Amino acid sequence: MFNDKAILITGGTGSFGKRCVKILLERFKPRKIIVYSRDELKQFEMQQEFKGDMMRYFIGDVRDAQRLTQAMRGVDYVIHAAALKQVPAAEYNPLECIKTNVHGAENVIQAAIENEVEKVIALSTDKAAKPINLYGATKLCSDKLFVAANNISGGHRTRFSVVRYGNVVGSRGSVVPFFKKLLADGVKEIPITDERMTRFWITLNQGVDFVLNNFIRMKGGEIFVPKIPSMRITDLAEALAPGVPTKLVGIRPGEKLHEVMCPEDDSHLTLEFPDHYVIKPTTNIAHQVDYSVNNLGEKGTPVPADFEYNSGTNPIFLSKKEFLNLEET
Repeated sequence: MFNDKAILITGGTGSFGKRCVKILLERFKPRKIIVYSRDELKQFEMQQEFKGDMMRYFIGDVRDAQRLTQAMRGVDYVIHAAALKQVPAAEYNPLECIKTNVHGAENVIQAAIENEVEKVIALSTDKAAKPINLYGATKLCSDKLFVAANNISGGHRTRFSVVRYGNVVGSRGSVVPFFKKLLADGVKEIPITDERMTRFWITLNQGVDFVLNNFIRMKGGEIFVPKIPSMRITDLAEALAPGVPTKLVGIRPGEKLHEVMCPEDDSHLTLEFPDHYVIKPTTNIAHQVDYSVNNLGEKGTPVPADFEYNSGTNPIFLSKKEFLNLEET
């Protein structure tokens, strides 16, 4: 699907973007891959690893609509990964978070439509479901913008979908590198917010594979949610630091005990597929769509009326050994 295609990745120097470029180059022969981001140093470092003729590096911010429009000329597919993601930073700098996560999403949509981009997938987060912090609220707003964009594309061919998943093993800013740094610094105790806390976990490779497969599956308007395992924070700490005592420090502002990816309030819109869920749009999409069968021929069935995909009630939990094996993949 990606052979001889031009792909643009916003926030392309992040953990997801770098792994996505690596996988695209290993498996396909794209005509062009455009890494769009604001950090010139990270782009320079990335160029040392990925420097083929098909690679392009564009300095730009998703807040800059004109630059985005210029960067998307001749592009077939867009992966929107750029975002301000740190929960405490978003709480302290709300307007900056809104400018990037909400207005930036609007700019991506308008640039894609103007350039007749074929398909756009925006990356979301479990924090966008039933949000209690500003980061989650801005990503929910972004999700709504991308779903609704299918109605404003008019006679244009552009279709938009969203991929929502949980914590990524080893990504920058996650608890795993944080715990590892504490251990390297010789701490005597590992800080735990709450012993009951659970989180969804996915590897970078799994996340990239899921996004790329959904470019084939998508019809426009779906929120794709992978079926992935949960893990208790206490088991995670024991896996990374066996024998090291833990210290309860309390839940931080904007933090939940358990994360949700398919809210109960959306159960009437949710379809279950073999390895993922699809949340259908809350409003009718202009192009009539049957979401129960995707473009891979996979069939989905409605979930029960009270269904909620919650990290605390997820039927699949990782053991400490399974997590360590997952971390290595």
